[in-house]
Amino acid sequence: MEIQTCGKPIDSLLEKVLCMNILSSDYFKELYRLKTYHEVIDEIYNQVDHVEPWMTGNCRGPSTAFCLLYKFFTMKLTVKQMHGLLKHPDSPYIRAIGFLYLRYVADPKILWSWYEPYVKDDEEFSPGSNGRMTTMGVYVRDLLLGQSSPTRFKMHHEIANPDVFHIIS
Repeated sequence: MEIQTCGKPIDSLLEKVLCMNILSSDYFKELYRLKTYHEVIDEIYNQVDHVEPWMTGNCRGPSTAFCLLYKFFTMKLTVKQMHGLLKHPDSPYIRAIGFLYLRYVADPKILWSWYEPYVKDDEEFSPGSNGRMTTMGVYVRDLLLGQSSPTRFKMHHEIANPDVFHIIS
């Protein structure tokens, strides 16, 4: 069963410039060889070291994480697959990409039900390339509130439960 989505086409989920850069990147084109969910997870495990949208340094192309996130957009993940991402024991980046997928794709009416079990998750990782550590729970709360930086989410929908802001504050 596919995750209930917000109904937007995948090419409108991300900022237009980021989307265009992902689709034209050599790395994303190489991802065509990955046919299964498990192959994409392995690629995340082996290649992702931050979940910012852009590469760091002089090369300003789309990040590996966001190319793989877009690959998941094209695969239309199932509920079972999403549970697998969010609970994955091997890498916090696999989990973080799962939370990003939900933030961009999921119907707002179901977003809190996915995020709520994780708002106090204490696994530490560095979502940015600067090495600054945070917990997965803080990351999830920032995604929910649209405060994850530098990935400023288009607030393309409202959270179904307005009390969520009091619960996670």
